[in-house]
Amino acid sequence: MIEKEEQPKKKTRREFLQQLGIVGIGSTLGGSAILAALNYDKSKTDSQRIRVLTAQNELHEINKDDLHKVLPSKHGKLTYLQQQGRDGLEGKRFVMVIDLSKCQNARKCMAACQNAHHLRPEQHHINVLKMEETENTPPYYMPKPCQHCDNPPCVAVCPVDATFKRQDGIVLIDNERCIGCRFCIAACPYSARIFNWAEPLNAQVEKDVEYNVELNVPQKKGTISKCLFSADQVRLGKLPYCVSACPNGVYYFGDENEDTVTNGTTKETVRFKKLLEDNGGYTLMPELGTKPRVYYLPPKGKTVPFNEQDREEASEHLHHS
Repeated sequence: MIEKEEQPKKKTRREFLQQLGIVGIGSTLGGSAILAALNYDKSKTDSQRIRVLTAQNELHEINKDDLHKVLPSKHGKLTYLQQQGRDGLEGKRFVMVIDLSKCQNARKCMAACQNAHHLRPEQHHINVLKMEETENTPPYYMPKPCQHCDNPPCVAVCPVDATFKRQDGIVLIDNERCIGCRFCIAACPYSARIFNWAEPLNAQVEKDVEYNVELNVPQKKGTISKCLFSADQVRLGKLPYCVSACPNGVYYFGDENEDTVTNGTTKETVRFKKLLEDNGGYTLMPELGTKPRVYYLPPKGKTVPFNEQDREEASEHLHHS
């Protein structure tokens, strides 16, 4: 009598990939199939064939000989730039303060960020929103970058360790490891991440350029991108691109461990905690427990004019919230 085979226990996608030894693969296959069946030989027996899962959650059967591990970087180990990007700056805990009373929607911050990270015109790591609290309060502009949370849900859900939290407080993405699953986009409550649907702006020009995780350049189709707190600039002791580009003194940036932040326009350095205490500083959605490292100063005493189109948009958001 032939005994009925016991059905195998279902595995999660991550457990399945770990068993195959391919967790941590990069996006070198353009975010399509994680593994592909090459030169399929029908003469192979069942014992010589295995099943693999693609990035689109499709199960495929291939020959064992065609199974190749896709390494996250050259020579099967992290490059110098990748390792440096993951290590961060020892002894630092970077923070940003955004003064909403000063923002005039100049959008110089957005332009500087796009230029530095070689983003397409429709892509933004930082956006300036039109906001209005109530019908009886004046509308205001609110820049919104990644919040670089101390308890980042995006890091928790990444199945391949592509997005990570550094010791200096900065959250980055390693696009040599990213498989484009977009779990991090779904997990982020601040809508701070974007997906590279199209070919990057400078794809051909930068095809042989070594990837810099702190700049996230070259960009890669089929991967995630977001605000990086300008980690490449910070490493050089400079202010982030957005902070330096703002003409109205909206941004402060600095080290929480030193209790100092510097304004990008006036270059004035002030006490971080005192700046928050004196102006009622706050974080976005603290009830979520994400512990953002981006703080806001309320738009008190704001006298910057609001054009009618922006006012209508702010009011529309108010009535739909």
